[in-house]
Amino acid sequence: MSDGERRLLTVGLTGGIACGRSTLGRLFARLGACVIDMDHVAHALLAPGGTGVEPVAAAFGAGVRAAGGGIDRGALGSLVFADAAARARLEAILHPMIIEESDRRVRVFSDTHPRGIAMVDAALLVETGGWRRYQRLVVVVCDPALQLQRLMARDGLTEPQARARIAAQSPMAEKILLADYVIDTSGTLAQSEERAHEVYAQLREDLEMLPDLSERREG
Repeated sequence: MSDGERRLLTVGLTGGIACGRSTLGRLFARLGACVIDMDHVAHALLAPGGTGVEPVAAAFGAGVRAAGGGIDRGALGSLVFADAAARARLEAILHPMIIEESDRRVRVFSDTHPRGIAMVDAALLVETGGWRRYQRLVVVVCDPALQLQRLMARDGLTEPQARARIAAQSPMAEKILLADYVIDTSGTLAQSEERAHEVYAQLREDLEMLPDLSERREG
């Protein structure tokens, strides 16, 4: 296949915490997208032997080290969710490493799939400005009260703890304004999956438009 026939659509997948982004990422992977979960990449960086362990421990102290040699993500999370400056310090350490690894995975996918969709699943694409690196942005949202309920149940948090974690992210309205496609998961799982199928079909159309991609369709 010639270079002119090769097409790769890069897509950012983001949204509010506990809105179901990871669930939809797995669905997009089943539909054929290469989905790179930035959380999984970050976990690997902070696991025993990961390249992020030493710089993070140096920045935040021995208290964030796990017994097995990696980073205790719970201890680290308690520090950064309560302190915007600490969160920015952590992001400055990890984000370049995460971006480098995600870009490597996109290149590997592109080399083996002449026509494909590479989707990067990350919670903070809007907050970091990383959404600009992708040709399309999909934002996953849900009703705020439902989001709070889901987060408390998922992570075993008190209401103040859950609210603090939600407040650490950009407002949902800001993310929606930047979105090419929005998936609202406030309804049933079947309804969310139906909308995800619709969005994926639109992304396939976007892929065929390359290199003359149209302006955003939503937002």
